[in-house]
Parts: sequence; C-alpha cells; structure tokens
Amino acid sequence: MCFLFSLFPATMLTVFGYIVLYCSTKADGALKTFGKILAIWVFVLAAIPPIIGAYVTIAGICPIDTMIQKLSGQ
Repeated sequence: MCFLFSLFPATMLTVFGYIVLYCSTKADGALKTFGKILAIWVFVLAAIPPIIGAYVTIAGICPIDTMIQKLSGQ
C-alpha cells in the first residue's frame, strides 16, 4: 500500500522535471545549463519515493497497513 501512495509524489516530481526541462530548452546560456542540471536532480529525486515505498512495503512496516488492520478489527 505504501508503494502505491509513493507513486503520487513521484509522478508530481516527474511532471515538474519535464516542465523544468522544457523551460530550459527555451532559455539561453547559463540558465539553459542550470535548467538541465535542475531537471536531472528532480528526476533523481522522483526515484526516491518509490524506492522507499517498495522497501517499507516489502519490510512490512507500512503504517497504512497497520492503520487499516486496526480499523477493521483484526
């Protein structure tokens, strides 16, 4: 369940990375280089939530699963 919820911030960061990359193609000089570097960093940051979500789900320490079990009375 945590992996599923980790895809939302990853998707938003990926979209933001593409927006930054698109805007950097329209710029000139140092701003173009800075925009490309910033877009790469945003793409790297977008990979982190799914990795952490997968680890938490596989390790069985997802707080969402615990909350659902408590609410259902198990």
